[in-house]
Amino acid sequence: MVKRTIILLVLSALSTSFAACNKETEEDRVRKVIAGMQKAVEEKQVTAVLEHVSRSYQDPQGNNYDGIKGIFAFYFLRHRAVSVSIPSLDITVTNDMARVVFQAILAGREGGESAGAILPDALGVYQFNVVLRKEGDAWKVLSATWDRLGDAPR
Repeated sequence: MVKRTIILLVLSALSTSFAACNKETEEDRVRKVIAGMQKAVEEKQVTAVLEHVSRSYQDPQGNNYDGIKGIFAFYFLRHRAVSVSIPSLDITVTNDMARVVFQAILAGREGGESAGAILPDALGVYQFNVVLRKEGDAWKVLSATWDRLGDAPR
């Protein structure tokens, strides 16, 4: 009986230790937002993308929430298939704000039976700088800038 009690205490302590080691950080939560947006873009789901965007969204390009909604809708309508590859994220979290810097390879395929059925019609590497704010328990995109790499400066 004593051995059994000791074993149960040790197992309980170990499970508590493992739970503490696996605690999700705010950086992990921000990473999940970006991954969720990536999946929503690939599925061409405007509503799912916007679940991660703050109603207070404003960016230096002059877009607000409705403007960014229009950009996604236009891109999704223009391309039959969309793929996004994000090799790595640089995430900085400070209190209720986070900044994510990353490069993304975006590819879109329009309809038709040309070489576009094999190769993407639109392909580009973009540099993103995304600012998120914690709203309640959720991280929401507050602002973003993006530039296509390799293009001449505007």
